[in-house]
Amino acid sequence: MAPLEVTNVVPRGLRVAAAVAWRFIVVIAALYVLIWLAGYFSTVMIPLAIALLLAALMSPGVQKLVDWRVPKGLATAIVLVGGLAVLGGVLTFVISEFVSGLPDLQAQVGQSLDAIRNWLRDGPLHLQKEQLQDFLNTIIDTIKKNQEAITTGALTTAASIGEVLAGFVLTLFILIFFLSDGGGIWRFLMRGVPVNVRDRVDTAGRRGFSSLVSYVRATAAVAVVDAVGIGIGLWIVGVPLVVPLATLVFLGAFIPIVGAVIAGTVAVLIALVANGWVQALVVLGVVVAVMQLEGHVLQPWLLGRAVRLHPLAVVLAITAGLVAGGIPGALLAVPLLAVLNAGIRSLVHENEADPESVDVMDDEGSRPGTSQEPSRAPE
Repeated sequence: MAPLEVTNVVPRGLRVAAAVAWRFIVVIAALYVLIWLAGYFSTVMIPLAIALLLAALMSPGVQKLVDWRVPKGLATAIVLVGGLAVLGGVLTFVISEFVSGLPDLQAQVGQSLDAIRNWLRDGPLHLQKEQLQDFLNTIIDTIKKNQEAITTGALTTAASIGEVLAGFVLTLFILIFFLSDGGGIWRFLMRGVPVNVRDRVDTAGRRGFSSLVSYVRATAAVAVVDAVGIGIGLWIVGVPLVVPLATLVFLGAFIPIVGAVIAGTVAVLIALVANGWVQALVVLGVVVAVMQLEGHVLQPWLLGRAVRLHPLAVVLAITAGLVAGGIPGALLAVPLLAVLNAGIRSLVHENEADPESVDVMDDEGSRPGTSQEPSRAPE
């Protein structure tokens, strides 16, 4: 009697499920290894990713100067020095405004604390003076008991500042090469791709970088509108530290949805402490109105179809990035998703890939992401 074949014993549905399951396990394992490697080499990966974002923001300016027959090295220096000058000026202005406004804020916070203490004593709770003093003493004792942990945290913060400075230098170093020799770096990477699929991969990479350029520029424009709108609202209401809060809104806008919520919450809390409930509600209304303008008008209009992502995809990407890499992961998750979206669409939908149709040609050949209007993959 002939033995039964396995294919006749195991149902087809179970065989298909098993085949999908082990492939899924392999894919998840590969992703886990990649994420682990990215975390292990985070000292290098984070500056590299930030430099790529800055290159996406600055490369159109370098290309424009090159089109005006400015040497590429000089164009890179002009854009880089100009960007650093603007950044340094903004940071200096923000820090000076924060330092000058801090005493008034401290005085207002003290008045608010006095009002809260009076309410606890004379309000419906009718707490005794001894109870309030015991509560304050408990807080002081807790701080003293955790003094060692606080000191360790301060030392860790000092070490982190050193790491940030080292990361800034590395980011600047990488950015210089991205702006000055991006085409050469990209062509070198393409040499490792098989010839029969090189054009498709080249086109997909260019479309991904073009999508990143569009994303960064549109996000910067949205951030400026958010900061100006909320800053004007804070100034009208009379909230202190208007410029630092507006700057916080600007920086928070680069983390879609989550960053705007956090920055708006900080603004409302400061308005509550410094100005009271009515002004805090007005600031909350301003923040909600600006966020609605951003979500329903600015982002769909500025980002366009090339980099539009569903809000659920954005939230899930930010959450995954936050879990995997903390704040840097949350910052880089959405740009990475935009690049993957454009690149995968190109690989799937473009059968006759033409890398030169994506980018503007410069004197050294094609360079990813330097076109003024990036081409889009057919739907």
